[in-house]
Amino acid sequence: MISLVFVLLIGAAFATEDDKIVGGYECKAYSQPHQVSLNSGYHFCGGSLVNENWVVSAAHCYKSRVEVRLGEHNIKVTEGSEQFISSSRVIRHPNYSSYNIDNDIMLIKLSKPATLNTYVQPVALPSSCAPAGTMCTVSGWGNTMSSTADSNKLQCLNIPILSYSDCNNSYPGMITNAMFCAGYLEGGKDSCQGDSGGPVVCNGELQGVVSWGYGCAEPGNPGVYAKVCIFNNWLTSTMATY
Repeated sequence: MISLVFVLLIGAAFATEDDKIVGGYECKAYSQPHQVSLNSGYHFCGGSLVNENWVVSAAHCYKSRVEVRLGEHNIKVTEGSEQFISSSRVIRHPNYSSYNIDNDIMLIKLSKPATLNTYVQPVALPSSCAPAGTMCTVSGWGNTMSSTADSNKLQCLNIPILSYSDCNNSYPGMITNAMFCAGYLEGGKDSCQGDSGGPVVCNGELQGVVSWGYGCAEPGNPGVYAKVCIFNNWLTSTMATY
């Protein structure tokens, strides 16, 4: 998740690369087999395997080449379940805006197909947009507190999708139709640095991509996620083209 710092005099927003789960729990090992780590000598973002050839992540995580690490639980330990596959294409959404983090979604094509097994499985793209109140799971290796280092073991957090009004009230004028909020308005539980690009899975479907927020788990500032359901056509057509 990008942490936005608002500069009131010029109305600009800045972002850091990296986000983490705050207030969650260690996932049961390999219970999120779609989760991937994006690596460029270090873990910098998450992503979701959607078929044996493609990964969905956040556009603000863009690097021209990345190593996709699948089948991970503890990213600092060799566990025997891992697959490390380089990217052959990294494709940001053509309407991605780095100014307001709109259309924050990206596709990564693997240089060879992932081997699907117990540890590595795709997650389904959404059949429809999930309504407010739907409970979802967000996961990642990001910070477990906004001021701490990343977690080595995959962290999970169960969060509800919030209504548009709650989301817009938290971030007036900043929420587009390509975004949704999820989490707890009272704070204490959120995605954070290092989780960026990672999955929000609701009823077995990839509904969200960790995108941005103000701090991590701050009261009144829930996490903001790219709304995958509105990108279905772009995702499927792009994967078919390349």
